[in-house]
Amino acid sequence: MSQHNQAYSFLALGDSYTIGEAVPTEERFPMQTSAILRAEQFNIETPRIIATTGWTTDELAAGIAAAEVEATYDIVTLLIGVNDQYRGRPVADYEPAFKSLLEQAIRFAGGHNSRVFVLSIPDWGVTPFAEGRDRQQIGQQIDQYNAVNKKIALQYGITYLDITPNTRLATTDATLVAEDGLHPSGKAYQAWSHALAPLIAKALQP
Repeated sequence: MSQHNQAYSFLALGDSYTIGEAVPTEERFPMQTSAILRAEQFNIETPRIIATTGWTTDELAAGIAAAEVEATYDIVTLLIGVNDQYRGRPVADYEPAFKSLLEQAIRFAGGHNSRVFVLSIPDWGVTPFAEGRDRQQIGQQIDQYNAVNKKIALQYGITYLDITPNTRLATTDATLVAEDGLHPSGKAYQAWSHALAPLIAKALQP
């Protein structure tokens, strides 16, 4: 791939899965994705991350407002909803909240839908943390949430990356779960990043 001299900015919006709870900073998926793109000769700036462990859709919206984002970004990712599910909120409430956040993400990308990427919600029901809970019900609810965010993403012409099947591999591969027994490991984020980076590279091509 030829050298891309332009510096590309990267904004990542989300919750614990974006901030990389329980893994080193460099193993967060925005960081790993950027590293892969740099290896492909894309000049990617250090990602700006607006995400906090435990955030729901409304808390992310408040966090974005508090961050007073004024710039536009060349790459914007959005991964949100697991805490809405965890707190037992109806999927019907998630839909308008996610739509609003996605519209905001598009604005942050300067109106370029092709530069926005939605990632599906991981299934935490397969992790050790879910021991004693109804794992099947958790998985079904995650699927319902993901059906909503995928539908909205496609309505807006947004690239959608379904990383949920990868997270379910933790059923038989404990190395995909961080030491806290709940969040993805750096290895899991690496798989996401290798799937996401080519999608971003394609969008950045002139």
